[in-house]
Amino acid sequence: MSNTLSIIASFVAKPGHEERLRVELAAMIEPSLAEEGCLAYHPYVDSTRSDRMLIVEEWIDAEALEYHFSLPHFTRVAAALDEILAEPFTLRRLTDVRD
Repeated sequence: MSNTLSIIASFVAKPGHEERLRVELAAMIEPSLAEEGCLAYHPYVDSTRSDRMLIVEEWIDAEALEYHFSLPHFTRVAAALDEILAEPFTLRRLTDVRD
């Protein structure tokens, strides 16, 4: 059984802000993967709606995710997202069905 925490974060950009959303989320990859508790961090663009992006993340536990939320690279991007998102982003916390 796995005790890791998987996350799907969903984002919808305001019209005209699609590229900036891609840039901001891509800037999160390297520093997030460098975090001790981050096991995976993969942004994706919806192939049918360029204004929609997802990040699929895996963390060792909920504490590692909460720590991620406190770091400068997250707080910087969170502030930028306030300007470029059409609606608040959503987080889905997933656990393995075998747990």
